[in-house]
Amino acid sequence: MKSANLRPFLLLAIFMALIVAVSNYLVQFPFNFFGLEQFLTFGAFSYPITFLITDLCNRKYGKILSRKVVYVGFISGISLTLFFSTNFNDLISLRIAFGSGIAFLAAQLLDIQVFDRLRKNIWFLAPFASSTIGSIVDTFLFFSISFYGTNLNWATLALGDLSVKILMAVLMLIPFRMLMNILQDTAHKYSRGTSSA
Repeated sequence: MKSANLRPFLLLAIFMALIVAVSNYLVQFPFNFFGLEQFLTFGAFSYPITFLITDLCNRKYGKILSRKVVYVGFISGISLTLFFSTNFNDLISLRIAFGSGIAFLAAQLLDIQVFDRLRKNIWFLAPFASSTIGSIVDTFLFFSISFYGTNLNWATLALGDLSVKILMAVLMLIPFRMLMNILQDTAHKYSRGTSSA
């Protein structure tokens, strides 16, 4: 990996790991406002940021580096989850950690492939479509692995969770566009600086 790509790669991977760990912790808490506690957890608000990170990396550096960010984020995020928020005496807590890992890896790798296929279309199609498809896969895998067979109404929670993720996929288009412009401006400044040296 080129040294110019190493710093953003590390930043993206660290940020990915933190968001995964925080989301895995927050998913244990129902959203107790507006009567939505049966439909929604706090994790639904933080987790879609992972797709933003993957899509930014994919747009800027391509799918190979994006996969590396996902792998590092997966290993680090699951390690943080196991260390800080997993109760090894509680089967549900273990299932959450396992379900999170499987769902994250499958959804993020699918997101990368979908984004790569659509990258040449109008700018918002690739991040929206890849995040939406990834969110559907992630939600089904995570909630079924973590909560199937328990007393928790996981199907209803999954539906609420997915609704928020799709809404967030739309809202994340704003920071995606803004951050892409910042990354492009930075790249232009860097290339001008090296060419004039």
